Amino acid sequence: MDRTSEAAAGVNEKPVSLAEIALLFLKLGTIAFGGPAAHVAMMEDEFVRRRKWLTRQEFLDRLGASNLIPGPSSTEMAIHIGFSKRGWPGLIVAGCCFIVPAAVLVSVIAAVYVRYGSLPRVEHILYAVKPVVIAVVAQAFWSLGRSAVKSVWLAVIGVICVVAYFLHTRELVLLAVAGIAAAAPVLARTHHKAAVLLLAPMAAAASKPDAVPFGLSRLFLTFLKIGSVLFGSGYVLLAFLRSDFVDHLHWLTEKQLLDAVAVGQVTPGPVFTTATFIGYIVGGTRGAAVATVAIFLPAFILVAASGPLIPRIRRSAIAGAFLDGVIVGSLALMGVVAWQLGRAAIIDVTTVAIALVSAILLFRFRVNSAWLVIGAAVVGWVL
Repeated sequence: MDRTSEAAAGVNEKPVSLAEIALLFLKLGTIAFGGPAAHVAMMEDEFVRRRKWLTRQEFLDRLGASNLIPGPSSTEMAIHIGFSKRGWPGLIVAGCCFIVPAAVLVSVIAAVYVRYGSLPRVEHILYAVKPVVIAVVAQAFWSLGRSAVKSVWLAVIGVICVVAYFLHTRELVLLAVAGIAAAAPVLARTHHKAAVLLLAPMAAAASKPDAVPFGLSRLFLTFLKIGSVLFGSGYVLLAFLRSDFVDHLHWLTEKQLLDAVAVGQVTPGPVFTTATFIGYIVGGTRGAAVATVAIFLPAFILVAASGPLIPRIRRSAIAGAFLDGVIVGSLALMGVVAWQLGRAAIIDVTTVAIALVSAILLFRFRVNSAWLVIGAAVVGWVL
């Protein structure tokens, strides 16, 4: 059986309605705590293992593609999945439904923040939810890793990526090198001379004057630029936000920026809803809407442009090997994120117990990760 036949074997071919796509991504957008790695883990659980909308290889291919373009990778995964099931309508519905719950929640928190000057206390809920997130990421890492690491050479590439990450190599460079390293043996066997072309982030805007008066158009363009060029984690997002909104525009203080990033990290859904919080602080409800649309708009465009290319990439031995390398690099980053988050989340006997119970329920009994997150939130509230 060839790769195409294998890919089709485990897929549920039953037509998927837009209403079903909307409901599932609204649910994920409401309970997907823990950042992109956890979001990807929940999507793998929902759409590969449970509903079989995609094979594991198709899921990995889209994960690799999402990591090679700017923007929020988990949101781009949602858009990819919607596009694969229902085309353009599915693309829009999946992406919007994944974003909207978090954007609404962040706007409410921002309104409270503007009125009272501080953040609501949510530490007790996060205390219990974070160990569950670690278990969810570990389960997805194990599941996806078994499919992605197809050779000893790919395993070596994954280890090299982990080492390079701790040496502070930029994520995009790491993924590019992983892809080139994976494609090199294929190039050697086929005696082709080829160059791997990567889309580099567009140059940042020209230097900006200090103390720029607030305007919705400037807010839109600033977040549109960030969404178009940003590769990497929420910490990279912090650097972009500080440069634009604190240093150049002077629309935020350092404290407001850190509070905004904290809200983006602790609320469910995309971390990029940090933009929603900032938009509300500087421009009220209209500012929140403008900022949210601007930072996520490039993701919809880039996924629509890159999505149809994935099957073609898989038909090329060299391009397919390159994508395999990118996938392994992406999983290496996912594993590092899980380890880093675990050090901060699993801190005492209670959190160790929550993490172990969650892991057993996930690995052994295949309990839906959404229920584990909800249950942990209730436990945290009670504690």
